[in-house]
Amino acid sequence: MVVKKDNRREPYDRLKVIAGIKRACEKRPVSMETIEQIADRIEAAAAELGGKEVPSSFVGSAVMNELHGIDQVAYVRFASVYRSFKDIDEFMHELEDLIRLRKDTLRDENLIKTARPHEKKGDPVS
Repeated sequence: MVVKKDNRREPYDRLKVIAGIKRACEKRPVSMETIEQIADRIEAAAAELGGKEVPSSFVGSAVMNELHGIDQVAYVRFASVYRSFKDIDEFMHELEDLIRLRKDTLRDENLIKTARPHEKKGDPVS
């Protein structure tokens, strides 16, 4: 069962989760197989909670976390609906956080690349 924000309970519906992900991923390079895998991981994470009920906020946050790593446009689309931004300032704040995180990730990746010695093709990697 999924516990909604207003404490209503409804059965977990995998198709509803997939539909939300598909909507966010519309016209994005995200395969149906990837969407199914996201749904599988969310179901597994919900099962790990061990209870018969899961908060809808858990499901929504899990979808956002998954999309964040797969397609940032789909992530922003889903977040804009899930978080119900009150105004453009809230939406811009989310985008700024996303941009900052992306820059940090790129910087960290570049640091890792420059810290490794250049490898020749065919040389074993230690």
